[in-house]
Amino acid sequence: MALKKYKPVTAGTRWRIGNAFAEVTTNVPEKSLLEPAKKTGGRNAQGRRSMRYIGGGHKKMYRQIDFKRNKKNIEATVNSVEYDPNRTSFIALLHYADGEKRYIIAPQGIQVGMKVQAGDTIAPELGNTLPLKNMPLGTIVHNIELQPGQGGVIARSAGASAQLNAKEEKYAVLKMPSGELRKVLINCCATVGSVSNSDHALESMGKAGRNRWKGIKPRNRGVAMNPVDHPMGGGEGRSSGGHPRSRTGKYAKGEKTRKKKGSDKLIIVRSNGKKLKTN
Repeated sequence: MALKKYKPVTAGTRWRIGNAFAEVTTNVPEKSLLEPAKKTGGRNAQGRRSMRYIGGGHKKMYRQIDFKRNKKNIEATVNSVEYDPNRTSFIALLHYADGEKRYIIAPQGIQVGMKVQAGDTIAPELGNTLPLKNMPLGTIVHNIELQPGQGGVIARSAGASAQLNAKEEKYAVLKMPSGELRKVLINCCATVGSVSNSDHALESMGKAGRNRWKGIKPRNRGVAMNPVDHPMGGGEGRSSGGHPRSRTGKYAKGEKTRKKKGSDKLIIVRSNGKKLKTN
């Protein structure tokens, strides 16, 4: 992808680094695959605010994405690559041979006119979806399932990918985007390639108003509050605020927050490089 650096015509464009959208081929979405996206404003089902700093933003429609890729052994042609306001990656519109249309997460390097397919015995080529057991070692994949038939849940954001490192009986060993080594059932499916829009992290908003368009309100720092409002508030002048912690007093740095999960036994090496003890 390509980035676009703006001339400092205004204060908002002085520091702005935007997306040139070089891969995007159309700005008109497929109407049959749209559905309303309702805003919550940070409120839960009882109407009470459960998440702060959420509200407003531009109206948008949700694009129905095919994470399962369960239309097997039917060839599809990439009709367009589009921007999706609901995610950081681009999406691709597929036209299947039987006339059906579906959106998928666009892999890096996909182009209009390319043929993609899903199935158990197809070639591990860019954009194709197949089980991990049928992929060669070293394959770069995204949109990875954790349970067969569940649909992809891992490596779906811009530039994300995992690498197939090994195969052990009923498990495949993947190197995750975080650096973690993890076992995944070998019958789970994944899509070949890395996710598009890899330079998304290098973009710069340029002004606070662009975040308001995304529905993100200004965030107030804890050290700027009063003691009654935050554990880090108060003090004479500009004080450090003490140990970084959340509004409820939970330490923000160093304290382990992950609860024990049943899938912990499938983690071989954590993202910090520590090997897990195997009982």
